[in-house]
Amino acid sequence: MTRSVTKETAGDSIKKEMTFRFYAELNDFLPPRRKQIAFVQAFKTPVTVRETIESLGIPLSEVDMILVNERSVDFEHKLNGCDYISVFPVFETLDVSSTTKVRKTALRTTLFVVDAHLGKLAKYLRMLGFDTLYRSDIGDDEIISLAGKEKRIILTRDKPLLRSKEISHGYFVRSIEKHEQLREVVNKFDLKSQFKSFTRCMTCNTSLVKADKEEIRNKVEQDILRIFNEFFYCKHCDKVYWKGSHFKRMEAAIRELV
Repeated sequence: MTRSVTKETAGDSIKKEMTFRFYAELNDFLPPRRKQIAFVQAFKTPVTVRETIESLGIPLSEVDMILVNERSVDFEHKLNGCDYISVFPVFETLDVSSTTKVRKTALRTTLFVVDAHLGKLAKYLRMLGFDTLYRSDIGDDEIISLAGKEKRIILTRDKPLLRSKEISHGYFVRSIEKHEQLREVVNKFDLKSQFKSFTRCMTCNTSLVKADKEEIRNKVEQDILRIFNEFFYCKHCDKVYWKGSHFKRMEAAIRELV
C-alpha cells in the first residue's frame, strides 16, 4: 500500500523521525497541512506515545486505539526512529477491548456531563432519557471530577478541556447548532436504541416517577386532568409532565432529525 507522507522536523537538535497518521475526527485537531495524511515528525528519544500525541494537540480522551507498526500499544509505549504510528478515535459503539491497549473497557452505560456551552443539548438528551449533568456555572475541574467518579462521557465545545490527563472518555462536539449537536451525539454514540422518553426531568435530570391523577390534582389545570390520563412527576422540581401536543411535536422532530 502506498502512503502519502509529508515531512516536518523541528529544532536544530538531533532527533529521531517517526511517521504519524490520525484517522476520522481526530483530524479536527490538526492543522490543515496534516489532515488526512501521514506526516513525519521528529522527537527527542526516549519518548512515549502519550508525549507525542499530546504534543501534536490531540486530546487523549478522544483516542481509543493506537497501532505502532501495526501492533496495538498503550500510551506509555516507547517509540523509536522510523516507527509508523496509527491513531484511531473512540469506538464507543464497538467493543475493541480485546484489541486496544489504550482503555480496558468501553462505557456500556451511557451517562453524560456537558459543559456550560451545551445547555440546549443537555435538555434534549434528558428528554430522550439520558442521564446528563449540566449547570450553567459548571467549571472544568468539576466536570473532570464528575466524569471520573461517575464514569460519565464529557461533551464539550472546549478543546483544551479534553487535554486533561484525568479524562478517559470525552468528545468534542463539532456542530454549533443545537439540533445538529443532538444529531451528532446520537449518531456518534449510537443512542437511537436507548431512547427512553419521559424518564428524566428536562430541568434538573432527576428520574421521573409515574403519578396518578389524585397525586397531582393540585399541580395542573383541570382541563389537563380531563384530557390526559398518564402523568410523570419530578420530586425535586415539583414539576408534572404529560404527553401533550408540545412534547409530541418535539419528540417527532428529534426522531426525524436523528
